[in-house]
This record gives sequence, C-alpha cells and structure tokens, in this order.
Amino acid sequence: MSVFLAAWEQRKLGDIAVIFDGTHQTPKYTDSGIKFVSVENIATLETEKYISQKAYENEYSNKQAEKGDILMTRIGNIGTAKIIEKDEPLAYYVTLALLKPQNIDSNFLVWGISSPEVQRNIWKLTLHIAFPKKINLGEINQVTINIPSSSEQKKIGEFFQQLDSLIALHQRKPFIKNGGIKMITSNFTCDSLFKDYFEFWIKLYKEGAVRPVTLEKYRNNQKHIAKIIPNLKMKDFDRNAYQELLNQYALTHERQTVIDFHHQVKGAILDAVDDGLIDRDPTRKAIFKGKAPREKKQKYLNQFELHNLLEDLDLGMEITWDWLILLIAKTGLRFSEALGLTPADFDFARQTISVNKTWDYKTNTGFQPTKNRSSIRKVQMDWQLGMQFQHLIKNLNEDEPIFVNGPVCNSTPNNCLARHCRKCGIPEISIHGLRHTHASLLMFAGVSIASVSRRLGHSSITTTQKVYMHIISELENQDNDLVMRYLSSLS
Repeated sequence: MSVFLAAWEQRKLGDIAVIFDGTHQTPKYTDSGIKFVSVENIATLETEKYISQKAYENEYSNKQAEKGDILMTRIGNIGTAKIIEKDEPLAYYVTLALLKPQNIDSNFLVWGISSPEVQRNIWKLTLHIAFPKKINLGEINQVTINIPSSSEQKKIGEFFQQLDSLIALHQRKPFIKNGGIKMITSNFTCDSLFKDYFEFWIKLYKEGAVRPVTLEKYRNNQKHIAKIIPNLKMKDFDRNAYQELLNQYALTHERQTVIDFHHQVKGAILDAVDDGLIDRDPTRKAIFKGKAPREKKQKYLNQFELHNLLEDLDLGMEITWDWLILLIAKTGLRFSEALGLTPADFDFARQTISVNKTWDYKTNTGFQPTKNRSSIRKVQMDWQLGMQFQHLIKNLNEDEPIFVNGPVCNSTPNNCLARHCRKCGIPEISIHGLRHTHASLLMFAGVSIASVSRRLGHSSITTTQKVYMHIISELENQDNDLVMRYLSSLS
C-alpha cells in the first residue's frame, strides 16, 4: 500500500452522504418478495423475511437502498456498517440507517466508520440514557470523519476490500462433488468431528439470520452434542448413531423438547449430506422418546379467579405493572407485544390496539419486529379499558413505549402478579398465563377458535388447537351433552 502524504480533511457524515432511517412499523411479511433486514442482519444482509413489492414502493419510494450504499446500525448495537453489494431492492427497519455516499468512495467510508476515531465520535453522540441506546439521524449527520483525496480514498477502499476478500478466500476449501468443484467455507472432511461441524454451521447459517432467542437454543443444543457425541466423526454418522444421540438426549428431556432438538440438528445434518460429508440422511425414521412430563402448574385462571385478581390491582394515575397485568388479561397480548406498545398504537375512536412491533426485553435492544407476520393485527378492546388508558397515556410521548422506563426483566412483573395471586388465594400464574387465561375464557364463552386464533396473533388455527387442546376437549364434552339433549327432544 502506498504512503499518503496529502493532508486529510475533516468532514461531517451529513456533508458526504444523504442519510435515511428505515420504517418505524413492522411490515406485513410475505413468503417472497423484497428482502427486509434489521440490525441482526447487518453482518451479511441476508434474511428470511420479505415484504411485498407494493409495500416496498409505498414505504421506500424516496429512500431506496442501492448497490454501493451503506447500512449502519443506529439502535442497540450502534456503528456497525455494511456496504450493499447486490443490485437488488432491499427494505430496512428503523434500527438501521441508510447512507448514500456523495462524492466519496463507499469502501473507504465503511472502513472510516469502523475506525476508532469515528467510533468514538459516534459514542459521544449516542443517547446512552435511552433504552435501548440509540443515535438519532440528526446526530449521525454530525459525526466527523477525516477523508483524503478521491484517489487516495479509492486506493484505501480497494486495499481493505481486497483484504476482506483474501481473508474469505483463505477460509475456503474447494472439493470435488459429482464431477464439479464446490466451495465451502471450511476445512471439514469425512474424518472431521460432527460437533465441530455443527458449531461452524451455526456461525455460518444462523448468526444474524435468526432471532437471538432462537440462536441461543442452537448454541445450547451444540453444547449437548459436544457432551453426548464428542468423538463422533462425520463418516460414522449413520441411523444408529443418530438414534443413540436422540435416546441420550431424551434421558433428561421431555419428548417435545427432543423433537425440537431433532429439528435444529437435522438442518445441519442434511447440509452435511449435501456437502458429501455424510453418506446418507441418518435422521430418517427417527424415534422420539423422552422422560415423563413433570407435573404442569395451572396456566390460567377461571372467571371467578380472574375477577378477584383484577379487583386487587392498584390502578392509580401512574404507569405500573398492575396496568400491564390488566391490559394483557383483557387483550391476550404477548408480554413483548405489550411492552412494545406506544400511545400511537391506541385508536380510542375505534377501540382498537395496533400490534405491529415488540420490545426486546431479553437483551434490552429496543423495538423489534413481531414474532411472525400473523402477529401484526388490530386487537379490539372494551370501552372501559379504552377510557382507562385514554386518560392514563394522554400526556406521554406518542412514539415511546408506555411500560418501559429502563431495562426490563420479566421476573419483576411476574413477581408482582404472584403477590396479587397469593393475596387473593388463587393459583399463581405467570404474565404469559394471563394470555392463556384470556384465550381460555373466550373459548368457554363460546367465541370460535378461529376468532381466538386471530386475536392472539397465532400463525395458524393449528397452533391454537395445539396449545388449547385441553380446553377444546372439555368444550367438546359439553357439546356432546348438548347434542344428546337435543336428539332426545326430537322423539
């Protein structure tokens, strides 16, 4: 690399790039279409979430991401930049800022943003008192960076681009398969250990592509594999070996957990089969066992118990966890959905609540998309709840979460709910149990399972049927009694 002697000029990012932020609302996802990326996708800009062409045109008409533009994280994990290398439409969430370089080399700008000096500037302009911490668009404009001449920018940018490519190249190994050459980012062979391959596979395919909670499940399963089959080589991974893996895992886990384990591990195994590292699929005809299920605690309250609970709540003029308990009990929202609510989500004229985002309380990284596209919905609320919240939130910031005022731990509202339950002499349930209570009482009241499913934001009625099978069975018994009484009256 050449030595550069020309003086560098200090400029603001707002002077050398046009800066936009992404959509503030979780979109309605589709099975295909325009890729939708968020902060967790910054490493690769790859995602399994899509939005429609129409939604993309409506939201991004004046801020389309193009090849050579840069996406930078601005909420939670702040200051990580990635150049857009593909010439295809790309939708992006509010956690990302789009930088359109103006008369500056894109590769140099990405390198410059990652430099310690610029990172210090970003840190100084970050709102550290916000939860999660964030940097506003106006502050991004004020971030300073030293830039050389255009020719020097290009040389520096090309150098670091080549360096990245060289690193990637040394991580790859070609191997012959079916007469052709295939590149894989590993040095794995048939003699490699499966535990090492699975760890690599998680890093390659799952980091940045799945939700943090899902990634943690993959990593926990990797630990189990390292413990159960530490010395199993790829070439020895047959049906017997896989069944023994499941059997050992089943000794300490219930059957449903074993099935979940199987689904995660199977993905890596099938890729290993495709890569020629395992001869054939060893997961075929797998048998799922498991230890006896532990005695389940009651997950929901009956109508009388819920009435006593709500009567015991202290619903004053200040936002408290008691208000959250009331809201979830009457709407069936998920805990993360309730935390993500802002005053703007309430439509008191129509008596609806718009569920379009969540709050990541596990990592305290702020607003996140909903669990799935079916979770984006409008939930009807009763007039009494509407009047209560209209008065309660009238002076709050429209775009700030109602129940979040610092880091949130779900144990705090759970403990609050438990105290109320003990005081009322009713079964202790969790905050999530309020959601079960809401759904159960609606079904016992005669509301159709389809309506309950939509209200809960389930991906399908099948999910609702699976979760509430015990209630459905009880209702069917009641229906049978009604059928018999009706048929007897016909004679």
